[in-house]
Amino acid sequence: MRGTLPREPVDRTCARSQDASVSSHYLHGTAPDEQRRLSRLNALVNASSLAAIAPRPGERVIDFGCGLAQLTRDLARATGVRALGLERSAEQLAEARRQAGAAGEAGRVELRAGDVLDPPLAADEWGAFDLAHARFVLEHVPDPARVVAHMARAVKPGGRVALEDDDHDVLRVWPEVGELPALWRAYVASYTRLGNDPHVGRKLVALMHDAGLTPVTNGWLWFGGCAGDEHFPALVTNMAGLIAGAREAILAAGGFDAPRFDAALAAIAEWGARPDAALWFARCHAIGVRPA
Repeated sequence: MRGTLPREPVDRTCARSQDASVSSHYLHGTAPDEQRRLSRLNALVNASSLAAIAPRPGERVIDFGCGLAQLTRDLARATGVRALGLERSAEQLAEARRQAGAAGEAGRVELRAGDVLDPPLAADEWGAFDLAHARFVLEHVPDPARVVAHMARAVKPGGRVALEDDDHDVLRVWPEVGELPALWRAYVASYTRLGNDPHVGRKLVALMHDAGLTPVTNGWLWFGGCAGDEHFPALVTNMAGLIAGAREAILAAGGFDAPRFDAALAAIAEWGARPDAALWFARCHAIGVRPA
């Protein structure tokens, strides 16, 4: 029945035995180059994400799939309460802890190893949070509904769940770049082959509804620009970095060989240097509330 949430947390031992073949596949990996790309991306998008989430002083936050935890620390800073970040990658956790320590903010967050499909929460932590958040996570898991259901159960009655993710059909550029449409389609298809959903952004409200939450906001967060914008080179670099990070998956699919792939990336760089280049993209954002 919609609006009714499970009263008890899932038995994780049982869940693992039943779903042993189900695991998340992060397309881009966790190499230092990817961590640097993610750090640059955080610098570009965290302010708009934080404004959309609108964390409130005193709120207890849990961040699902926190990655390098820059936004987790932003949320903790805004609420004044130590935040919990969940991350399954040992490499990401190590770098997140290093960055938090370097910023003098190690005490702002607890960074805990664990998969968002099977959150490592104690019995008394379920239903204890005011805000559960996930960004760029649902597009990389085989069962987004399961993650959102966990998030719904993690917050107390009246608590909020904030989701932000991509719908990769949104990308537009001008002037057109010859190979970019085909290369972008190959990039998006690599998500599908891994069992992930490159269009999950359009489904955020439905996922909340199905988890028993009451959706209250739905919108776009702008992620575009043009030549002359001081952030535009970073936007172009991020787009190229996303595609480059999927090189092996794209080449393995057979649509592109290495020379064609490299030529297409070079064309993106040339396009980004044009004085008339423009890029349109937006992240999908939604907030739902657990019924009291």
